Amino acid sequence: MYYDFKVKIPEVPGKIYTKVIKDVTYINYEYDRVYKPEKRYNIPKRTTIGKRCDDDLSMMYPNPNFMKYFPDVTLPLDNGKEDHSSCLRIGAHLVIQKVVMESLLDRIISGMYDEQGTGLFLDLAAYSLITENNAGQYYPDYAYNHPLFTPNNKIYSDATVSDFINQISTDDSVRFQNEWNVVKDHKEKIYISYDSTNKNCQAGDINLVEYGHAKDDKGVPVFNYSIAYDTNNREPLFYEEYPGSIVDVSQLQCMLDKAKGYGYKHAGFILDRGYFSKENIRFMDKCNYDFVIMVKGMKSFISDIVLEVKDTFENRRSCMIKNYGVNGTTVKRKLFPSDEKKRYLHIYYNAGKCAGERTSFAKKLDKMERYMTKMQGQAVTIAKSFERYYHLEYFHQGQEDECFVCGLPKEDMIENELKLCGYFCIITSEEMSAKEALELYKSRDASEKLFRADKTFLGNRSARVYTEESLGGKILIEFVALIIRNRIYTKIKDALQVMEEQPNFMNVPAALKELEKIEMIRQGDGVYRLDHAVTANQKKILKAFNIDAKDVKNGAKDISDRLNPRNITVKI
Repeated sequence: MYYDFKVKIPEVPGKIYTKVIKDVTYINYEYDRVYKPEKRYNIPKRTTIGKRCDDDLSMMYPNPNFMKYFPDVTLPLDNGKEDHSSCLRIGAHLVIQKVVMESLLDRIISGMYDEQGTGLFLDLAAYSLITENNAGQYYPDYAYNHPLFTPNNKIYSDATVSDFINQISTDDSVRFQNEWNVVKDHKEKIYISYDSTNKNCQAGDINLVEYGHAKDDKGVPVFNYSIAYDTNNREPLFYEEYPGSIVDVSQLQCMLDKAKGYGYKHAGFILDRGYFSKENIRFMDKCNYDFVIMVKGMKSFISDIVLEVKDTFENRRSCMIKNYGVNGTTVKRKLFPSDEKKRYLHIYYNAGKCAGERTSFAKKLDKMERYMTKMQGQAVTIAKSFERYYHLEYFHQGQEDECFVCGLPKEDMIENELKLCGYFCIITSEEMSAKEALELYKSRDASEKLFRADKTFLGNRSARVYTEESLGGKILIEFVALIIRNRIYTKIKDALQVMEEQPNFMNVPAALKELEKIEMIRQGDGVYRLDHAVTANQKKILKAFNIDAKDVKNGAKDISDRLNPRNITVKI
C-alpha cells in the first residue's frame, strides 16, 4: 500500500536505486549487505520504499517501509475529509456501541491509547465488522456515511489509518489480553476450546511467515493464528500468532503456560485430534488441567478398543445419543503403558458416517489399483503409502533399475479398516458419560465458527500488510472485532430460542445489513434526524440487545448533537 501524500526521495549515496515495472518507477533502499564467504562477495538486501511521482522526479509516494527505515522524516499533515454525508447509517453502530460498553472493551482500550486513538481503534473494528473488509484504503468511505467513536467524528485518511496500525506494538497486544482476561471469573470451572488456522502471506519482511502445513495450500509461506474460546461463557479469551512451520502438537504446551499466566487454574481444554501426543497428555496432568480430545480412529490402541467393544452397543437404544444420531459407550483404560492414570475412552458409532467412509475407502483403493496397473513394467518405485494395503512386487534384471510388477492386496489390513468405518473416539480425563463427552466436544463448533467469521465476515482471509508491526496491529484489531461479533452472534442466537418463528434475518450478516437501513438525514438547519421509524424486523433484531425504538431516537439525537457544528467544541 502506498500513502496518498508525497515526500522527497531520500539522498543516501549508494543506497537508493530505481526499478521500472510496467511504466512505474519504484524506489528501492539498500538497508543491509550480507557477506557470503563461500562466494567471496556481498549480497545486498533491498526493499521498496515508494514509487516516484510522474510530475516531480525528486518526490515519491512512500509506503510503510519508508516509515520503518526513515522514521525521522517529517510527514505532511493528514488530508482526510472532515465533512460527513448528509445520510448516516446508524443502526449497526448503535448495537456495536452497546456491545462494546457491556463487554468493557472501551475501558480496556482507553487505558492503552488517548481519546483519539481509542476512538480510531474501535472504529477500525466496527469498520471490519460492518463492511466485512479490512483494507485500510476504504476506511474513509466507510467513515463518511457512518457515525464514529472518534471524538468529533473525525474522519482519518487511509495514510493515517496505516500509520496508526503500524504504531500498535506487541506490548499493546500483551496488555490488552492481560486486561481482557483479568476481569474474568477465575474461580469458575470452564472448558476452553483451543484451535488454530493459518493464513497465506507473501510479504518478505515478516518473520512469522514460513513454509509450513498450509490448510489452503497455494505454495506460499504462511503464519499460524490460534484462539482460545471459553465455551461456558461463549467468548474468545486470548489469541496467538506464531511461525508457519510450527505444527499444532508442538504449540499446545506454550498455550497451556499462557493460560496459567492469565489465571485459568480451574479449566479444562477441548482439543482437536492434531494436539494428541503422550507429551501433551503428561503436560496437562502436570498443570492439573482436564481435557477432552478427539483421537484418530486408526491409531492402534484406539482400533484395538473399538474392535473389543464392537457389536456391544451399536444397536442398543440405551446407548443412543439422539441429538447427534450416534450410539456411544465408555471404557476406562490407560492411554499408553507409562500413563499414570486411567482415562475415559468414549467410543461412538455413526451408521451414516460408516457408509460414507466405506464408499470413500473403496474409491481410494480403486484409484491406487488403477495407478499400479498403469505403472506395471515401468522402472518406478511406488509410494510407501501404498504398502499399507498392498504387497508391492518388483523385478530386478542385471544392473538395471527395478521394474514394478504388481501390487497384491493385504486382505487382513483392508478388512480391519472396513471394520473401523463409522467409529470415532473422544478421550476425557474427567469421568462423564459418552453423551456428556460428545456434547462438550461439540461445543467447540463455536470456536471453529470464529475462524470462519474471521476470514469470511471480517475480511481477514488476507492480512494486506507488508511489515511485522502492521501484522501485529491488524491481528489485535481483528481479535477485538471478533469479540464484538461473537457477542452479537450469541445475543441473536439466544433471542432465536424464544421466538416461535425462525426469520431469515436473524443471523449476524443479515441483521447488520438490516440495521444499516436505519438512517439519519441532515436537514437545512444542520441537524440530523431519523429518516423513518424503526421497522418491525429491525425491532426484533434490536430487542435481542435490549434496545427499543426510544433508544434509537435518543441515540440518533446524541449523534446529531455531536455532529452539529454549533455544538462541537475545539480543544486548543
